[in-house]
Amino acid sequence: MQFEQLSAGRGALTAVRTGKGRDLVVLHSLLTDRHAFDPVLPPLAAKHRVTLFNLPGFHGSQPAMLALLDAYVAVIEDGFDEFGIAHDTVLMGNGFGGTVALAFALAHPERISRLVISDAAAGFPPEGQQAFAVMAEKVADSGLGSIAEIAAKRVFSPAYLAAHPEKIEERKKVLLEIDPKAFQAACRILQETDLVPLLHRLHVPTLVVCGEFDQATPPALNRQIVDKVPGARYVQLPGCGHCPPLEQPEQFLAAIKDFVGL
Repeated sequence: MQFEQLSAGRGALTAVRTGKGRDLVVLHSLLTDRHAFDPVLPPLAAKHRVTLFNLPGFHGSQPAMLALLDAYVAVIEDGFDEFGIAHDTVLMGNGFGGTVALAFALAHPERISRLVISDAAAGFPPEGQQAFAVMAEKVADSGLGSIAEIAAKRVFSPAYLAAHPEKIEERKKVLLEIDPKAFQAACRILQETDLVPLLHRLHVPTLVVCGEFDQATPPALNRQIVDKVPGARYVQLPGCGHCPPLEQPEQFLAAIKDFVGL
């Protein structure tokens, strides 16, 4: 596939673009990067002009100035403006990228026409917050490579990881490409974020897709979004973990096909 390299904010935000058609923007999760969408990219790009943002601290995007969700939303807004993304775009986010996508949709509903949230939360309970605190502490003490096994167990379903133990080393390689301070900042954001009281204001057509065995953002947290966002729809993928585009690409594409127009 042919990719166009993009940058915004004088290089603060980087992205890649491929395909032609209606705009579709992708925001990756904290424990993966934009390459997690590689397995589903050809069908998406066949119908859409797909722009895959590198979140702050990933692949040349500078860390956000402040460890605040609003700062991430501002970075994404700059990208929409400078990359010439149309106001009828489809916005898709997985994991942390899904939380950022929710926040962006709440702040700028006029900028998107449809929202796809994959395995994300609008806010975490205490045990979820503690998991991010533990990861941030381990990264501060021993670097990002030290959480490779934790990351793999959060990204993939138990059965998939048992069948593909090499995915632990794969996670390590991805993690080592992330800015450690940006990772820690994102962990703090996820500990502090609570968008739940705002979700009833979101009137953008929304589809939530969640893996049955997601250990990072379990189905209950995804269903919470559906319960609060007017008219939102929910699809659960049997046997899947936290990142359906990576673990079950065909099932993920089937789940979003009609909603995004594939």
